[in-house]
Amino acid sequence: MNAARNTALITAAAAFARCVGHGHYSAAFAMQMVREEAKMLNDDTGLDEALRIIDPAYQGDFKSGDHFNSENIYEFKSSKKGSFSYGNGPWPEIGLGEWDAGDDAELPPPRGWLLGNVFCRGFMSSLLADGGVGKTAVRYAQLLSLATGRPLTGEHVFQRCRILLVSLEDDAKELQRRILAARLHHKVELSELKGWLFLAAPGAAGGKLMAADNAGRPVRGRLADRLEHIIQTRKIDLAYLDPFIKSHSVEENSNSAIDDVAQLLTDLAAQYNIAVDTPHHVSKGITEAGNANKGRGASSMKDAARLVYTLTPMNADEAKTFGIEEDKRRPLLRMDSGKVNICKPTAAKWFRLVGVPLGNENELYRNGDEVQTVEPWMPPDTWADLSAPILNVILTAIDAGLADGNRYTDAPKAGDRAAWKVVQEHVPQKTEQQAREIIRIWVKNGLLISDNYTNPVTRKNVKGLRVDPTKRPS
Repeated sequence: MNAARNTALITAAAAFARCVGHGHYSAAFAMQMVREEAKMLNDDTGLDEALRIIDPAYQGDFKSGDHFNSENIYEFKSSKKGSFSYGNGPWPEIGLGEWDAGDDAELPPPRGWLLGNVFCRGFMSSLLADGGVGKTAVRYAQLLSLATGRPLTGEHVFQRCRILLVSLEDDAKELQRRILAARLHHKVELSELKGWLFLAAPGAAGGKLMAADNAGRPVRGRLADRLEHIIQTRKIDLAYLDPFIKSHSVEENSNSAIDDVAQLLTDLAAQYNIAVDTPHHVSKGITEAGNANKGRGASSMKDAARLVYTLTPMNADEAKTFGIEEDKRRPLLRMDSGKVNICKPTAAKWFRLVGVPLGNENELYRNGDEVQTVEPWMPPDTWADLSAPILNVILTAIDAGLADGNRYTDAPKAGDRAAWKVVQEHVPQKTEQQAREIIRIWVKNGLLISDNYTNPVTRKNVKGLRVDPTKRPS
């Protein structure tokens, strides 16, 4: 019985909210109606949820002090059939906001890109990584790029933006340390951030975007209201919440519940024409570069986002491919397109973690703190602009050999059998020296193996190259 009453109450609230949205009545008057509806039903279980439906941002012109009570509820609704009907037919305002495509004579505006292909107005984005890899350091540097209007991370800044950075994991002091590290390394003055970067570390007191009620159903939390208020009052262009798992307390493996949380964020992005970004942890196991399905919990979070990237450390095979010494590879991070619905996947972007002394030493801590930030890093020129797919195409061609059955070789004077020529065939912008260097590194790290075989033309025993499939770039 309570469930039926609750449904009736919330249905009424939704109807009144539509009238408020169309300017028929003020939000205050609509709330009064819903409260009286709850009294008539003698059940206020769903009153809070019903009142939440009526968005106080909408204010109609109705200023009447009339009260709405159980005795005149039906008469009141019936008397307003010019604005809406109740119980005897559909609401005139009900629809999907549909339009006739034949009326779309004007071109839509371009998408509102903010930083490279990473953040875009109207959409939710995310960066997936293991804990401790450096995703917060990467994102903070990217956010500083937007707040200053300077390409600190090597990515194009389309426009300077007001940023709301909400840390749900670190406290205010740690957040200050991280921002200070990025600011010192990239030589950003405080005056550059004034009015452009707003920080918050609310902790548990900030609440959640959504939480489960006593029946286990997701309901909007106070963090959502506070976030929306700041977006409006500070004229925010990008809202950042780190990490996603801390922004809600619904069941993280429930696609339905997580979809509700993601929908709240995507609605904010659409309603206020802002970008929303929320980094996310990955599930246990090996993290693959570009695999957006490794996000922790329900997949509906990844499905709702339109720009999902992954962040992984350079692995040993990549270090060998680039000729990077083992002890120098660990600070190098690659960011890959995982799921990008609104742009083409791009080649991996590389960053290097750097430790920054904060200069905050005192008598007790004489060395002070050293905190990490990132700077853009480019692979050696030989390997620039060579994505894993291109490298694998080259390797496949080398492994297939020549049309006459011969195999390619790394010998310095090999004529048509020279493996470096295969590199130039697929990436003609590389010089002969660079192409030879690529083959040399591949042979050195065991990706290309030189084996004996019988030349089908001369019938002599010669050496040729084959690919070790276990060491292919990924």
